[in-house]
Amino acid sequence: MLAAMGPKNIAVLTAGGDAPGMNAAVRAVVRTALALGMRAHGIRRAYEGLVQGDICDLGARDVGGIIQRGGTILKTARFKDFAKADTQQAALQQLRARGIDALVAIGGDGTMRGALALHRLGFPVMGVPASIDNDVYGTDISIGVDTALNTILDAIDKLRDTASSHQRAFIVETMGRNCGHLALMSGIISGAEMTLIPEQDVPPEEVAATVREAYARGKTHAIVVVSEGAKYPAIALKEKLNAMNLGVDLRVTVLGHVQRGGSPSAWDRLLAARLGVSAVERLAKGESGVMVGLQARDVLTVPMEEAGSRQRQPDMEYYRMARMLAK
Repeated sequence: MLAAMGPKNIAVLTAGGDAPGMNAAVRAVVRTALALGMRAHGIRRAYEGLVQGDICDLGARDVGGIIQRGGTILKTARFKDFAKADTQQAALQQLRARGIDALVAIGGDGTMRGALALHRLGFPVMGVPASIDNDVYGTDISIGVDTALNTILDAIDKLRDTASSHQRAFIVETMGRNCGHLALMSGIISGAEMTLIPEQDVPPEEVAATVREAYARGKTHAIVVVSEGAKYPAIALKEKLNAMNLGVDLRVTVLGHVQRGGSPSAWDRLLAARLGVSAVERLAKGESGVMVGLQARDVLTVPMEEAGSRQRQPDMEYYRMARMLAK
């Protein structure tokens, strides 16, 4: 049953970069709200749409058939003006004008900062982390990460086939402007010879030596995984290596936004369901200003001040593991 003082009209938005599983989270939020006797609303185009009043009602059937879809049916946008106090007040007016008394914000650290601004104005909010970079503080893993890793792994497995056939070396660039989690994990699970991430400075000379050693040990190919935020991203690294006359046919594959798309994995669907349900149930009990996240096996909360101001860092033990297993 809905708590006596809990919200009666709840809204949900998806903001920042899209991530597979966002739709599954929207579905969980809406259907949990309906099960608790609330009305549900969707905010299109994130905080920009909120300020412009782009808000619609959402029923059980409106979120039917979306659990398997990538992207977000609510669309998303980045909106720098939401940092301004008058813009936040305009958003608050739109919510109040429609009788909405709670918000679930699904996205990354920027999304949490937007939700925190509304919380500080006295509006009940709850955050749900969704970011393929896995850089949101306060959760072991965000919605979308598992699907993105599977997309990367599938691409590298296919590249290895052609690399071995032609005895080539491939530099594969993943997303991760400020966090190397995707590159680091995909380097381990794909068996890459080397992984370059923003958190660890590796000179091109060391990469060259690793590639040469791989061929000297009888390998028919070499795979180097590079995060886009590394000191030398893929194209720059190729130029450096070519200048060293490696004697290897070197190719670059930049995976880019293909990592964001696709049907969410089983893990991401389950994670989205758990976090979406928890977010609404916590709002119903009067909680606000926190983000739900997965810590070990449990869904716990972290203050939005932390989720929006700190960045999750990859565990560097995995980096040591990647180097050791590549031998």
